[in-house]
Amino acid sequence: MNYSGPTVFELGEVAALRQAVKNFRKVETTVVGSGDDAAVVAVADGRFVVTTDTMVEGHDFRTDFSSGYDLGFKAVASNVADVAAMGAKPIALVVAMVIPGHTKVSWLEDFARGLQAGCDELAPDCEVVGGDLAAGDQIVIAVTAHGHLAGVNPVLRSTAKPGDLVALAGTLGRAACGLDLLLHEDKSLAKAYDEWVAIQLRPTPPIQLGIEAAATASAMMDVSDSLALDCNRLANASQVSIELDRTKLEGYAAVLELAALSMTARDDLSRDPMDWVLYGGEDHSLLATFPADAQIPRGFKVIGKVTEQSQDAVLLNGKKLEPKGWDSISS
Repeated sequence: MNYSGPTVFELGEVAALRQAVKNFRKVETTVVGSGDDAAVVAVADGRFVVTTDTMVEGHDFRTDFSSGYDLGFKAVASNVADVAAMGAKPIALVVAMVIPGHTKVSWLEDFARGLQAGCDELAPDCEVVGGDLAAGDQIVIAVTAHGHLAGVNPVLRSTAKPGDLVALAGTLGRAACGLDLLLHEDKSLAKAYDEWVAIQLRPTPPIQLGIEAAATASAMMDVSDSLALDCNRLANASQVSIELDRTKLEGYAAVLELAALSMTARDDLSRDPMDWVLYGGEDHSLLATFPADAQIPRGFKVIGKVTEQSQDAVLLNGKKLEPKGWDSISS
């Protein structure tokens, strides 16, 4: 991933941003977009949801793996997934960045194209309405996303009830498998299993399903850090327990078995694909609970049930499932 041409600081902030923002598309809810002191966004509902996420070079991503385009797409995905997990439609993003002095304008333009591609594919009614650019020693990307509730109540993670069904929309384990492929010393593996690598670099959370689920879901959240960890978070927030059915998760692991065997054949380190499914993060799937008699949107798969709160927050086939996964501070 080589970027040529002048650096952002050689061209100047204003000129560099002008080249980058021309990649952004306008949407109807934006009254005043990028270029003024602040954006103005119109929402018919008096309420909106807001979330933010930060990605730090060397901790959350590596530029030898991820292009500017990849990082722009992933920045959108990780934020609009949180909006959709509240049952809201993403409508606006604000992007603040720290970049080193050697950053090429062509990289910044590629990043902007990735932002727009993420919006186009995942949230077509969402616009990048502003942001900020600053200098530093490493790349830091901070995105704030806004969502429109359109008259529905937000779906919280603290409102699951005993008797509810636990369901999941999206992928599991694929992003974690993709990361292991990228990190493997045999670089041909990442090319051989590029579908799983793509999920790591450019996750595709089921945004529309989150919006649809708002009508019937009792609780919902984005699975960003792992199924095990986020199930524990939902159970603790709702003061319930969750029982997961391993047989319902085996399909997610089965599609990753060949990649696991290929890695093991090259380094003799045994890998269990179920570990990726249970403890891997960054798929940004949606975890939701639904009353047993509710209509569950097609695209959600039932993987367990909610029970009365017990000593263990989450059980997998009757055994405690430890809350292991990605920790943004200590990992």
